[in-house]
Amino acid sequence: MKLLVTGGAGFIGSHFIRHWLSTHPADELVTLDLLTYAGLRNRLADVEGSPRYRFVQGDIADLSAVQRALEGCRAVVHLAAETHVDRSITNAAPFLRTNVEGTYLLLQGARSAGVERFVHVSTDEVYGPVLEGAVDEQAPLRPKSPYAASKAAGDVLAQSFEATHGLPVIIARPTNVYGPWQLPEKFLPLCITQALQQQPIPIYGDGLQRRSWLFVTDVCEALAGILERGRIGDVYNIASGEEHANREVAHRVLAHLGAPSSLLQPVADRPGHDRRYAMQDEKLRALGWQARVPFEQGLRETVAWYQAQAAWWRPLTQRLREDPYHWLNRPAGPSAQPSARGVG
Repeated sequence: MKLLVTGGAGFIGSHFIRHWLSTHPADELVTLDLLTYAGLRNRLADVEGSPRYRFVQGDIADLSAVQRALEGCRAVVHLAAETHVDRSITNAAPFLRTNVEGTYLLLQGARSAGVERFVHVSTDEVYGPVLEGAVDEQAPLRPKSPYAASKAAGDVLAQSFEATHGLPVIIARPTNVYGPWQLPEKFLPLCITQALQQQPIPIYGDGLQRRSWLFVTDVCEALAGILERGRIGDVYNIASGEEHANREVAHRVLAHLGAPSSLLQPVADRPGHDRRYAMQDEKLRALGWQARVPFEQGLRETVAWYQAQAAWWRPLTQRLREDPYHWLNRPAGPSAQPSARGVG
């Protein structure tokens, strides 16, 4: 089978590509990525030479690029997205272009190409805050940030293509994913890289916002299972059962690094900050999946990776510190690395 992964130079996308190539030795894989800021082609250096892998630089909001990437592909895993909530609050326009318009054009292209399975990767944030218990896949969508609203719009677009045009769509909604190669604008790698530099770690409000944490290899296995065994038209939550408050996670990072708790710096909470997310995932478990990496093990591996990869993340943190929004959505030349768009 030939598979298209959008946003393959992103955090989750690059891990998924390595996972699929290693577990499906007869398959070919194409990735489509614009290479703006959040996807980094150097994440894929270890597969670039494979005859079973092809990289296409292009925008999912460009139908011609989509059609070029889809040639011969029987399945799609759609991971390309703008994902950082803070950026969506500052400027929602790139999120609407990629997460809504781009998803629409990708759905159109997949329909024309006769794609046999289309996995649209969403987020737990589309459900909005869940203060008690956990929601299943039938819960209403109540997004509270422009990012979450753009992902919810992509979800219902994908569902409409399945209902109206018979496009074989399946929706996956992962919880908070972490691990190596994640951009240091996200909370956990920000905590790690700031602590390694003995710099303050900003903590929104009281820091008691609760998230479920899922190691990136577990989400890759979940997406592979959904692609292979998921039922067309269904939605699958990908949960972890590992729920921790942001402040607790930051303290654990400091403990791993032997850094002082004085690095934690409370800052004003961001607008519309969801207090807690929680999902049920019985449907996915019925397909034979369960999370395998306990949070403490995944955190230890992630901290160790960032300790060893300062040459990768230091230039990124410097660019974010100097000009955090200047290079959003600005394509970089093929020699400019790191650069890119993908799931950050």
